[in-house]
Amino acid sequence: MQYTIAFYNIENLFDIHNDPFTNDDDFLPTSDKRWTQKKYDRKIYKIGSVISQIGTDENTTPPAIIGLAEVENKRVLKDLLASKDLQSINYDYVHYNSLDERGIDVALIYNKDVFTVNSSETFNIFITDEDGEIDFTRDVLLVSGMLGGEEIHIIVNHWPSRREGEEASSYKRVLAAQKNIEVVNRLKQENPNSKIIVMGDFNDNPDDDSVEELVAGANLYNPMQNLRSIDKGSLNHDFNWNVFDQIMVSINFLETKPNTLKFSDANIFDSKFLTQYNGKYKGQPYRTFVGKKYKGGFSDHFPVFIELRKTD
Repeated sequence: MQYTIAFYNIENLFDIHNDPFTNDDDFLPTSDKRWTQKKYDRKIYKIGSVISQIGTDENTTPPAIIGLAEVENKRVLKDLLASKDLQSINYDYVHYNSLDERGIDVALIYNKDVFTVNSSETFNIFITDEDGEIDFTRDVLLVSGMLGGEEIHIIVNHWPSRREGEEASSYKRVLAAQKNIEVVNRLKQENPNSKIIVMGDFNDNPDDDSVEELVAGANLYNPMQNLRSIDKGSLNHDFNWNVFDQIMVSINFLETKPNTLKFSDANIFDSKFLTQYNGKYKGQPYRTFVGKKYKGGFSDHFPVFIELRKTD
């Protein structure tokens, strides 16, 4: 048996309704972006279509578990799971509202036929800026459950962006890494043999300090470190490829023991239909927006995934 575990930053999946408690004003029918019901419905359909296809060419089963970033609320998740390509799959979701200023969160969707949720909780990353003000960011989501007869723990992240510059903002991502290490250590205190998957949009590459600190501090294997090249990545910025989207596993996923889940493969799901077909951005992710200009694509990120095999 093989299971696909995926992560996808779906680029601002907002509904069209105003939330007075968050800064979602860019995604309203009256905004400069003119985020209408028609555009929202198209986005829902497109993201559902992508999720249903993530995995290797040989694996025709939709992903068992998918971590998501840039989800506004439960309404958009319900609409996504009811979309044309996902409605026949027994998907459910785990979502908590975070204190992120824009009101975008992480979430987990999972196939109830193969994964059973036992528990879930979130962890706040406490960050202060230069003025001592609290800088609210997305929470870390922990979901524990049963897959293939084994308990696994999935930690979903969307780390602080590089908006103020890579170096100026790097300390925020280091704090996020340290929060993940705390969560992993707590799980290992409860059970030293805990099988743990850490996924997310880390806004850093595998060889950046924050990710390396996480891998070392939590004793993880990061298969994404070999996927970045001059012409391959999960997102493109200024014509440079990055692999900010990553899935890491605890070392015990590499062990070969009878009747256990074992890591077998990792890749970026960058099928041609997800890319810009022509022009100077050919081959890059086909986005929903570029600035305020509507493009009608999928996302500015490609999904990433790993495959787990059940050993004999």
